[in-house]
Amino acid sequence: MTKIGFIGLGIMGKPMAANLLRAGFPLTVFNRTREKCASLVSLGAVTAESPQQVAQKSNTVITMLADTAAVEEVLLGENGIVSGIRPGTVVIDMSTISPSATVDFARRLEVAGADMLDAPVSGGEKGATEGTLGIMVGGRRELFEKTLPIFQVMGKTITYTGAVGNGQKTKLVNQLVGATNLLAAVEGLRLARTAGLDPETTLRAVSSGAASSWMLANLGPRILKGDFAPGFSIRLQFKDLKLLEDWISELGGDFPAASLLHSLFGKAMQMGLETQGNQGLYNVWPSS
Repeated sequence: MTKIGFIGLGIMGKPMAANLLRAGFPLTVFNRTREKCASLVSLGAVTAESPQQVAQKSNTVITMLADTAAVEEVLLGENGIVSGIRPGTVVIDMSTISPSATVDFARRLEVAGADMLDAPVSGGEKGATEGTLGIMVGGRRELFEKTLPIFQVMGKTITYTGAVGNGQKTKLVNQLVGATNLLAAVEGLRLARTAGLDPETTLRAVSSGAASSWMLANLGPRILKGDFAPGFSIRLQFKDLKLLEDWISELGGDFPAASLLHSLFGKAMQMGLETQGNQGLYNVWPSS
């Protein structure tokens, strides 16, 4: 039987873990803020005292954490996963982190007898709750096929991208395209208001044609209602765009949209908007 450990119960991680429980997987959970485990315990999860203990109780361990440093600490730090794994353990990191760090983590876990897949996700809180995430998986194909039933509980579109680290690279491409679409939605709605157009009518018209996007259709109505609660925060969007910029600097080449987006979300951070949803980019121009 697949015994799953899940570490990181934030906006995304908690509903993903809940879906695994509802699908019947035995689940051991850990989160630094212990209160976040309570609702999962009520569904049948068991709590652990450390990532090490999660690994000791599981043969598959999933991490869903904020950034590269957090993943490194949970995987390789004191009382980390690496100190509790047994040969054949599968570690699946579903965070969005550095591709090069991912490759390094996989090598270090391999020395300890574990296999690793990187499987970042797209779809926000709504996708995590409904089990419809897009999941981009890097690692050995046979390992991907073995763990596919786990991914199918959490996601709708599961794509094998190649070697370990390719999941993260694919996710950064996704973040570039998604954030560019978000900027287009924000600027379009700002232009409509500046021109004296009815914003809701404009949104309905533009969303019905070739200019529509997930960002416009899903976040456009929230912007017009003044709803800037996070499904995916500005802080995390900025973190991902910094990862994108770092990766591009390694690759070389001219990617102007990436630089512009990193700058704009950096400005949002400086303005204190970091806890808003990424649609809060609209508030970088407060007179809109």
